[in-house]
Amino acid sequence: MTKRFLAATASVFALGLIGAASLGIAGDAARDTTAPFAVAAVQGAAPDFTGIGKWFNSAPLKVADLRGKVVLVNFWTYGCVNCINALPHVVALNEKYKDRGLVVVGVHTPEFPFERSAANVQSALKRHGITYPVAQDNDSKTWNAWRNQYWPAQYIIDQNGKIVFQHAGEGQYEQIDRTVARLLNANS
Repeated sequence: MTKRFLAATASVFALGLIGAASLGIAGDAARDTTAPFAVAAVQGAAPDFTGIGKWFNSAPLKVADLRGKVVLVNFWTYGCVNCINALPHVVALNEKYKDRGLVVVGVHTPEFPFERSAANVQSALKRHGITYPVAQDNDSKTWNAWRNQYWPAQYIIDQNGKIVFQHAGEGQYEQIDRTVARLLNANS
């Protein structure tokens, strides 16, 4: 291979990456990142669950109604491998702390059209043993309100309704557990 060929190949690859990023990879283009929202930063007030089409395992929830509880909000979608890898940890946290004041809320925000089906989401909940409340956020309204950008993403809300921890992706399971335990113990 010539240097000219390698340089041209590298240029085409770089332009492809830049173009994909500007158009929005993995459905990000459908998510309005400029929409107005309540502050969703560490130490900020947690935005509400908005524009939810369907709730599973629960009547509709509002963040204000969860005051006094520690809340773990998990943004996920059943077609995401990283989300599926994180789910056992979220389910385990729910089982470990639900009787001590933790409320886990899943926000299922689809990436692909087939993930918008309520029947498919219900099947995924059963398959993964999810019994905690799950909001079906097909229009990405809650996703946008929280200014979320990743699957999976976890946010921990303290008893006063403030976001005190956030993490995107897999991992940080021990830190999430410690944060939940610390908040629950502070209230005991």
